[in-house]
Amino acid sequence: MLPHFSTATDPGPDFAALLRRVNGEVPAVVLSADDRVLIAHGTTCVAVRYADGVVMAGDRRATSGNWISHRTIEKVFPADRHSGVAIAGAAGPAIEMVRLFQLQLEHYEKVEGSQLSLEGKANQLSQMVRNHLPAALSGMAVVPLFAGFDRTRSVGRLFQYDITGGRYEELDFAATGSGSIHASTVVKLGFRADLSRDDTVDLVLRSLWEAADEDSATGGPDLIRRIFPVVATITAHGFERLGDDELETRARALIERLDGGSS
Repeated sequence: MLPHFSTATDPGPDFAALLRRVNGEVPAVVLSADDRVLIAHGTTCVAVRYADGVVMAGDRRATSGNWISHRTIEKVFPADRHSGVAIAGAAGPAIEMVRLFQLQLEHYEKVEGSQLSLEGKANQLSQMVRNHLPAALSGMAVVPLFAGFDRTRSVGRLFQYDITGGRYEELDFAATGSGSIHASTVVKLGFRADLSRDDTVDLVLRSLWEAADEDSATGGPDLIRRIFPVVATITAHGFERLGDDELETRARALIERLDGGSS
């Protein structure tokens, strides 16, 4: 027989509270490593400032445990015309967060008739990451990078986050994901204030190559399948993704330089 409650004691939709009211035990959910649902995770992303704006890049691999679950996942997206966001962490929630972020920025622009400031965009994404904290503590963390061209200052800017929604502006470069320590080390060693667009693109490709060499969750360029990192520039002209033909040429040139250096 189902229990009945008065208006004052009705536990509402809280099933755990219902169990406690009828002197039941709330069972603890304990999963072994073999029982857990494997969630696709995406890594690694990097963003680097240069004279005309910012270059953002991300590899294409997603892993579920020790499996390569996807070889062509997208991790770098336009947030609006003059900003972009790159994702690392649980792929499903991360992509959903990006889509909602894009929608919010579009809605703001339609209502107000102008784009939200770059600082405002960074703050909005910070709040979204903060709201995702309960899921992050359950193993579905999302740790994005945000970058854009600040039209009021005529300069590229980039922001890094932690799972609590903490937002940190970086001066020259930032990286996120499991291979970030390797990628950021390569960028740190190769960064110069006077880097051109081409030099910066080559630098981020080299950083992802070295990250893939050390981190199994990061995928390098695949010349056989023609799978290359997603690379985009964000300048006064807007968000522009590089084509695969250019990336293939640069990837082959990178491999030739590395092969020549090892011989």
